[in-house]
Amino acid sequence: MKKSKLIFVIPYVLWLILFVIAPIVLITINAFSDGHGFTLDNFRRFFVDGTFLRMTLNSFWYAFLITLFTLIISYPVAYILSQLKNQQFWLLLIILPTWINLLLKAYAFIGIFGQHGLVNNFLHLFGIGPQNILFTNFAFIFVAAYIEIPFMILPIYNAIADIDPAVIQAARDLGANKWQTFIKVLWPLSKSGVEAGVQAVFIPSLSLFMLTRLIGGNRVITLGTAIEEYFMTTMNWPMGSAIGVILIFLMVVVMLITTSSDSHHKKRIEL
Repeated sequence: MKKSKLIFVIPYVLWLILFVIAPIVLITINAFSDGHGFTLDNFRRFFVDGTFLRMTLNSFWYAFLITLFTLIISYPVAYILSQLKNQQFWLLLIILPTWINLLLKAYAFIGIFGQHGLVNNFLHLFGIGPQNILFTNFAFIFVAAYIEIPFMILPIYNAIADIDPAVIQAARDLGANKWQTFIKVLWPLSKSGVEAGVQAVFIPSLSLFMLTRLIGGNRVITLGTAIEEYFMTTMNWPMGSAIGVILIFLMVVVMLITTSSDSHHKKRIEL
């Protein structure tokens, strides 16, 4: 019986080794190399050069904005969704955009936000001339938030759906208004879903590079664009690997911070 279970584990272990562990090991080795031997110059350059520090701040700032806007939109949507009938149908509509290739969605928004796109044609009806919407911070954050919204809605919806409606009703019977019920009951019980959603949105947003090129028009500079630049343009793979290692470390730190220390304990509800 144990041997039969082991057979099913082997493909998963091989997948992890080949496509997760091996790439990380390779870029880590490359990050400490200058083509001739071991060196720390790549990391020293990262922390000494103010350009990389600005890129790091930009990455966190844009990731924070994207996560904030997706959370503001997704939490009410997830709550309303949990109260509707035919929830599976509405969930399918939310998931459907994730089936479309990211590059296709980016080019679709290029057409929508372009000088002769849908938005400018609509503004023209009100006598407003063509606006420079594409290649702006607004366009980048809007498109990134649109793409990431399903990954925020789903974990929050799952957390809210798992809450016993009797708990919400008990809070109201005890005299709590809607705001108190949300603060004292709904939010604490759905916090695990919020944390999962923040991780699913914030961490990938740190390393965005394609949207910064196509939608931000190179005006949005992040660590993701720096990695692409060093690997694809300047061909300085050791420096690109060093930035990648630092980015992975930052992602792990964010994941640890956004995970509550008491996530494995039952939360106490106070009214």
